[in-house]
Amino acid sequence: MTIELTIDRMKKLPDGAIPALESELVKKLSKQFDDYQLTIKRGGNDGLTVFGGDKKEVEQILQETWESADEWFY
Repeated sequence: MTIELTIDRMKKLPDGAIPALESELVKKLSKQFDDYQLTIKRGGNDGLTVFGGDKKEVEQILQETWESADEWFY
């Protein structure tokens, strides 16, 4: 499964936010999926593309990760 997460480049994010997000997503995705590739990049819009897997399940993990940012980012 390939997961591509795009974050709008105009959004202001704290320094280190993307590497921290990637690290946390890897932890959570590894619990659910055996074989996946995660790419996080900045782009023109927010977006999530999932090839070869359940997008709704990945969306749920992503949402839970964003909502728990106070626990893993600071």
